[in-house]
Amino acid sequence: MLTLIGPVAQLLPLDDLPAHGPITDEQLRIIANGGILVRDGRVVAVGEFGHLEKSKNTFLQPEESFVQRQPDPQSVLLPGFIDCHTHICFAGSRARDFALRNAGSSYLEIAKAGGGIQDTVQATRKAEEAQLAKLTFQRAVRAMQSGVTTVEVKTGYGLDPQHEMKQLRAIQQANRPEGPELIPTCLAAHVVPKDFGGSPAAYLDMLVEDVLPEVKNYVKENPRLDIFIEQEAFTPALAKSYLLRAKSMGFDLTVHADQFNPGGSQVAVEVGALSADHLEASGPEEIALLAKSDTVAVALPGASLGLGVGFTPARKLLDAGAILAIASDWNPGSAPMGDLLTQASILATYEKLTTAEVLAGLTTRAARALGLNDRGMLKPGALADFSLFPTNDYREILYHQGQMKPREVLRKFST
Repeated sequence: MLTLIGPVAQLLPLDDLPAHGPITDEQLRIIANGGILVRDGRVVAVGEFGHLEKSKNTFLQPEESFVQRQPDPQSVLLPGFIDCHTHICFAGSRARDFALRNAGSSYLEIAKAGGGIQDTVQATRKAEEAQLAKLTFQRAVRAMQSGVTTVEVKTGYGLDPQHEMKQLRAIQQANRPEGPELIPTCLAAHVVPKDFGGSPAAYLDMLVEDVLPEVKNYVKENPRLDIFIEQEAFTPALAKSYLLRAKSMGFDLTVHADQFNPGGSQVAVEVGALSADHLEASGPEEIALLAKSDTVAVALPGASLGLGVGFTPARKLLDAGAILAIASDWNPGSAPMGDLLTQASILATYEKLTTAEVLAGLTTRAARALGLNDRGMLKPGALADFSLFPTNDYREILYHQGQMKPREVLRKFST
């Protein structure tokens, strides 16, 4: 069946924006009185509604039926947002950590005192697989209500073969048609668990031997792997060796980089990682390195808000020529808010990002961070993932700082 959706006040395909560097709002292609033709979950054509309506017969296949779907004409239609960095598969709460941070304790101090990631590891290990799947799905649906149609979800709260695989299975169970598409990433190299009893190097060896083969066998297409490069986790040298071994096994790579100390972004670029995420501690050298690479710089404003630290130097990264994506980092410790659109709007205010740069960071550039070329834009062949916002001016969406929610979010629309 061929479906024509429209007309809408404005349709922004976001299909012709540059991959690197700054973007002005004048570079946005805005189709007034726009429409979109869709078949079997894929975009067939995008354009002015009247033109699509008149030329629909040229797109119809033999014996194919046609239907028109008319939303509220005072709508802005955008590609579905992509949250390319989350940790939403977890159990438990870290409200105690949040209170301690607000009272003056640092993230690293709390971790050394028994809080932090290890606290969530214990709660997640205790949770049944079905409970984890339910919690993950609930959070994913909440993200979708803000226009997110693809969510990357990390493991990393299992930290042994049994519980890492439990997390992966829970993510798969939560990946349901009525929610956003979930993209799993193995973050077994989050930290060394307390009960391991060996060195960080020995732990990474164990992952390569006992965990990664299972993950590779379970995630058949484009398995993804992440590592936390930081004082409390893994050194750049250890991380680079681990990442190269994983790459030789067929994993796509991403890195938790430069959150508190620099060093991780250099590793990410050297191993050809798809993205380097966090970057709050990145300085001029790290910015220049990322700008010369195809590694996507992923800003995580939710972590800055949760920890009370400075934002990723997004403006400097863009001006240097980097690819900037924006993600929520939704996790129980440092970024519990989980509202991607609110966070992106706040980041834009502090870092002076254009609306075009923010929209690209939530769509086309976020897709690059996941190695996906079939979403984040509306063009023939792309997934029919899009949202309809209740306004006739796209600028209103960021202006309301996340409080304007879509009136409708459609993933792989087909009927």
